[in-house]
Amino acid sequence: MTQPAANASVLAHNHGPTCVLTLNRLDKRNALETAMYVQMEAYLDAALADPAIANVVLTGAGNFFCSGGDLDSLATRAALPTQERAALIERLHSLVRKLKFFPKPVIAAIEGGAAGAGASLAFAADLIVAAQGSYISMAYVKAGLVPDGGGSAFLALTLPHQLAAEIALFGGRLPVERFAAAGVVNRVVEQGAALDVALELAQELAAGPRESQAAILELLDGPGRELFERQLEREKQLMAQALGGAEAAEGIAAFKGKRAPQFG
Repeated sequence: MTQPAANASVLAHNHGPTCVLTLNRLDKRNALETAMYVQMEAYLDAALADPAIANVVLTGAGNFFCSGGDLDSLATRAALPTQERAALIERLHSLVRKLKFFPKPVIAAIEGGAAGAGASLAFAADLIVAAQGSYISMAYVKAGLVPDGGGSAFLALTLPHQLAAEIALFGGRLPVERFAAAGVVNRVVEQGAALDVALELAQELAAGPRESQAAILELLDGPGRELFERQLEREKQLMAQALGGAEAAEGIAAFKGKRAPQFG
């Protein structure tokens, strides 16, 4: 794999049989922008094509996983026609789809927090390792928006309805320990150890039968795949619509102005 520049927004390197993808926008707590989706898909394609690579670990630089979508990008998208907004959302969905149905195991290593679309990237992984004191949130509602990136599907398919509703309707930060209790986070480890433990799990998987693992992932993903695809489409429609609304305009302005939104 060709090594990216150290200042690239997504870094990729091989750790033995594991491809490690690192979100790398330290000044914005690894917030996502459209170019990153394209970069990550390219790295995943390369990892899939390389027979020496057994699995993928996804992490974030600077002891933080991902703060979600870049608010500056959201403000720019809101000014676009609805069809163009939907096309940009589809780029995120293309990446999430690739992660979710990747034929090789994917492990997310969370330090600090995973928010919004960053939480969706983590949920798209087959296994999640999270550090103590870290959190997962989907604060779309605080910006007058709805989940995208498969966020609503991950909540509805993996969590009890009441917990999913708490996460989505209030948009607060929930400690990873609650997700571990619900069976979504596989390991809660000491702060600073998430990547190391994820790599240990990846090494153990790499020593196993890879064709068997690929077949197992296909079987596990099969029953919910059609539903997941339908939900991605509905998310795209509703998010594109919400971005052009008055609530989103107020919510995004409030976030950027560091004030409480006034939706009433």
